[in-house]
Amino acid sequence: MKILFVLTSHDELGNTGNKTGFWIEEFANPYYKLLDKNVDITVATPKGGKAPIDPSSDTEDTQTEDTVRFKKDDAAQKVINNTEVLSKMNPKDFDAVFYPGGHGPLWDLSKDEDSIKLIETFNKAKKPIGFVCHAPAALKNVKAENGEPLVKDKKVTGFTNTEEEAVQLTEVVPFLVEDMLKENGGIYSKAGDWEEYAIVDGNLITGQNPASSGMVAQKLFEMLK
Repeated sequence: MKILFVLTSHDELGNTGNKTGFWIEEFANPYYKLLDKNVDITVATPKGGKAPIDPSSDTEDTQTEDTVRFKKDDAAQKVINNTEVLSKMNPKDFDAVFYPGGHGPLWDLSKDEDSIKLIETFNKAKKPIGFVCHAPAALKNVKAENGEPLVKDKKVTGFTNTEEEAVQLTEVVPFLVEDMLKENGGIYSKAGDWEEYAIVDGNLITGQNPASSGMVAQKLFEMLK
């Protein structure tokens, strides 16, 4: 079983002067959940090389069993510091694709042509495509085979407007995930803020927030079994 993880290359949090990137927990939990089931994982980013970590996901109060394991795991550190270049990835080599979140994807993966084409190819092949938290941003410009937005008439979730308000970045981000999914015709639903929530519609799996990353990975794995 081979799964491609796609992370952001973007590390600037708008015009704030602060850094962003991918959210450690949203990578680490699914990574180990799948790795421990002997899944072969490849990690790619638009630019290749070192994937930027969102500093907000590396504070004491965001630590979990998986993030602690990740920090002590030399092999995983090597993977994150030497990601593959997304444009060189062939969807035929993988059984599924998974996008961890963090605010970075709002800026790069939402409009990255290689990412868009990759998701469209996976979808056409009916292979599982999973996204968590801010990662559904990568679906913004993805089309279904009929030319409509991929999420149109599909049950989806993603980081909520109220969660974005809670982290005080509503005015910083280029768009709100919840609004974008609704504008693209998605049938959006959510649980309470910060609660675990993931939803499946066909081969599309979306999770609401960092707490939902493991659930998305589990559903992805079950779809492949």
